[in-house]
Amino acid sequence: MKDFPSKEQILDFIRENPNASGKREIGRAFGIKGSARVELKRVLREMAEEGLIEKGRKQFRKAGELPPVTVLRVLEPDADGDLWAEPQVWESDELIPRVSIAPGKGEHAVGPGDRALVKIDRGAQGYYGKVIRKLGSGPAKIIGIFRQADFGGRISPVDKKADRDWIVAPGDRAGARDGELVEAEQIGRGGRQGLPKAKIVARLGDPAAPRAVSLIAIHEHGIPDAFPDEVVKQAIKAKPVSLGTREDLRHLPLITIDPSDARDHDDAVAAEADTDPANPGGHIVWVAIADVAHYVTPGSPLDQEARKRGNSTYFPDRVVPMLPEELSGDLCSLHEGVDRPCIALRMVLGADGQRRGHRFTRALMRSPASLSYEEAQAAIDGEVSERTDPLLDWVLRPLWSAYAAARRAREVRAPLELDLPERKIVLDEAGQVTSVAFRDRFDAHKLIEEFMILSNVCAAETLEKKRRPFLYRVHEEPSPAKLDALREVVDSVGMVLAKGQVLKTRHLNALLEQSAGQDHAEMINLSVLRSMMQAYYSAENYGHFGLGLARYAHFTSPIRRYADLIVHRALISAHGWGDDGLSPQDVERLEQTAEHISTTERRSMLAERDTTDRYLAAYLSERVGSEFDARISGVARFGLFAKLEETGADGLIPISRLGQEYWRHDAEAQTLTGDRSGRVIGLGMEVRVRLEEAVPVTGGLMFELLSVEDRAMPQGRTGPRKGSPKRKQVKGRIKRNKSRRG
Repeated sequence: MKDFPSKEQILDFIRENPNASGKREIGRAFGIKGSARVELKRVLREMAEEGLIEKGRKQFRKAGELPPVTVLRVLEPDADGDLWAEPQVWESDELIPRVSIAPGKGEHAVGPGDRALVKIDRGAQGYYGKVIRKLGSGPAKIIGIFRQADFGGRISPVDKKADRDWIVAPGDRAGARDGELVEAEQIGRGGRQGLPKAKIVARLGDPAAPRAVSLIAIHEHGIPDAFPDEVVKQAIKAKPVSLGTREDLRHLPLITIDPSDARDHDDAVAAEADTDPANPGGHIVWVAIADVAHYVTPGSPLDQEARKRGNSTYFPDRVVPMLPEELSGDLCSLHEGVDRPCIALRMVLGADGQRRGHRFTRALMRSPASLSYEEAQAAIDGEVSERTDPLLDWVLRPLWSAYAAARRAREVRAPLELDLPERKIVLDEAGQVTSVAFRDRFDAHKLIEEFMILSNVCAAETLEKKRRPFLYRVHEEPSPAKLDALREVVDSVGMVLAKGQVLKTRHLNALLEQSAGQDHAEMINLSVLRSMMQAYYSAENYGHFGLGLARYAHFTSPIRRYADLIVHRALISAHGWGDDGLSPQDVERLEQTAEHISTTERRSMLAERDTTDRYLAAYLSERVGSEFDARISGVARFGLFAKLEETGADGLIPISRLGQEYWRHDAEAQTLTGDRSGRVIGLGMEVRVRLEEAVPVTGGLMFELLSVEDRAMPQGRTGPRKGSPKRKQVKGRIKRNKSRRG
């Protein structure tokens, strides 16, 4: 044939016609007929052998490219919340292509891990696809201990709610060793009586290693713990900031007050008496917050990764930060004696603590000291150290004086005053638990907390006044159903939460104050806490019930919360401080960002709680058989939950351990009632328990209930209760046996 197409021409045709690139379509396009078809077949085979093209079921495609319709596996959303997918099977040596997935509705909606049949097109920005059909949900992720066997092995999950093991075939072990902690995903359901099948995708090491506790939580909850190279490179390139157009606040005694083991310092405070004759007894309070927005600009690799993480996650042995250490622990941290960029707030408080005015500024500061809560409190209480002596009159006493005024305004506002101590797990250098205690709470904590709350209110008010979009921190009032459940508990101890009134935090505070010092105090605190809705982020304002505030935002922790970074950018845009403010894309996806970071916040809370449970189980594992004082912290159909007074550890008392009688569960009153003994066990009651089981790898604790309110548990009669289905079955068998003998 005279004008037989070259390989380049054939490649161009295949690229331009992905849906019609079979041998017949190629021949028709180039007018190839008769014996020339044999030559075309030879050329196509040669191109395939050279790796230029790949042969699908009915058509050819350029090597390393996706067919027009194929099965994809959906990946986790990226930092922008967009969904991407990659081919389920990819045999090319080329990099695995990624496909942007358009949002679907109904049965076409897909999520991370799902498999879907997708129609694929290619544009200037790469592949994009439309879901034709969802083929199946994403494989279950399993974190567990691998146990080797002749057939391959099995995985025992670390999740204490798991009720089964997973079978691993020899070819799916990924080299895992017996007793090793692994991450796996489901690949099959198994037989009707068989166990589900799993494939190991990562080996996590020795489950008994001290750092394995938080590592389990990181993998179990999917928390990103490694920064991409481009993010680290950008952080390393960051430089200190000079004064420039910023306001110079380096003369102010802006000190940081944090936990003694704080990993970053993103807020500093200072105060002085107001000399304005119009404000007698008033105070000027300064709050300076690290200017993270200067370093983490919209759309940058740092910004994308920070948004993806949403927040930092804190464990007893490590932190998984939102920002790389070069920023979180250095340039964005308000260290003592060095210049640091900040966004600062100047507040004027009256003698009654009410705010009389405020203004924000973008500034440069230099902290004269970084103190711990313990150091600051000790100095105020008269135990002055070499470090705090020079600060006492100049810095600390003015702060406490301003706080005394702010506290008066707080009492008028009457935010919810729950008394629920926080646990602190102390580790040695090897990562082993040495003690579990409750954190001390000083006035120093309350001072910082109150000034941060005031700053967050000022940020929300300023942005509302300037009509700028931003993220609110929302806490809605309890639902009617939750309030009804709370009333049941309150009524059970002879207290009253009246109906027919608009609920205010002062009503709940009255309950808490009335119960203080009583046996049921913790029960009331727990019940009030459980009646609360979960706080979240929103582009719309629904108020903050718990704090008694009409508007509230998070402004004070941009190193560890993405929401605060958004508020900083909004303030930058509102004041015209630079071109690193809120971008159009930030504004466009504000609600999407709110949903995403609310989810990452809940994820971190669960991971931190699970880690605490595992550390506590490890700490108590050597005390199995010991007896403890505890309180009932939860009531369920299947049993009770008890919280140990000594450590705050929660464990299960199965209903099977409550003696040989039937227990009626009242979900509203949060009680179990024995049908023979009439014994009622409810939330907050003092109990004595024996530790029967402690499993560090799952964090599970199991107790036997010995006594309730100093009364020993009745054992009851053996055998099924009167009238129970089991007892009827037994009586029926007895009658049948008698008739046979007769």
